[in-house]
Amino acid sequence: MRKNYNYTRRKLLLPEYGRHIQEMIDSLSAIEDRRERNRQARAVIAVMGNLNPLLRDTADFTHKLWDHLFIMSDFQLDVDSPYPRPTRQELTASPRPLAYSQGRIAHKHYGKYVERMLRALATEHDPQRVAQTVDNIARYMRSKSYEYNQEHPNNEVIVKDIKRMSGGAIEIDEVALNNLRSDYKQHFSARPQKGGQQRQQQLRQQKNRNQQHNRGYAKNNGGYRNSSK
Repeated sequence: MRKNYNYTRRKLLLPEYGRHIQEMIDSLSAIEDRRERNRQARAVIAVMGNLNPLLRDTADFTHKLWDHLFIMSDFQLDVDSPYPRPTRQELTASPRPLAYSQGRIAHKHYGKYVERMLRALATEHDPQRVAQTVDNIARYMRSKSYEYNQEHPNNEVIVKDIKRMSGGAIEIDEVALNNLRSDYKQHFSARPQKGGQQRQQQLRQQKNRNQQHNRGYAKNNGGYRNSSK
């Protein structure tokens, strides 16, 4: 007996509708009477809509069903559709490639916007505004460097990074940077050591055992009595 496996059958263009719908659409092409073919096509559309009854009230649901009918017939079915017939070229058109940014981030732990702000400050003519903005950026750079490396950065490194990212247009005094206080909170905390976690868990277990022992002693022997009375 010859067995009919799916891998030997024709590949389904839209597998979500199943093979029975595909066979119904294939049989439409064999109908010579155009009026009868249109009537049978509308019946197939009704069956396809019954597979997803919850989507009947959505916009363009019937239009989508007719498009799927032509797709499953490999665009060979000749019936009168109430909607414009789709073409193979429209559905297989390649999307327009997106223009992704190819900019390289020199210092990833600072981010790309720090470098943009420093380069924008190079064209600023107000020295007081430049100095105030650079102070805020330096605080931010110190904070992000600590979050990334888990150690306090050297001010000399921050000064060199500011000079490098600004293209040498901004100079900052290391002495003034030493007097700055970081106003940014450190959200990232260092992980505790594995041994410390085990020690804390042992202490909690010992405390729980002591509490259970005390409750059991009070239940069996009564509360402690004051011998002075």
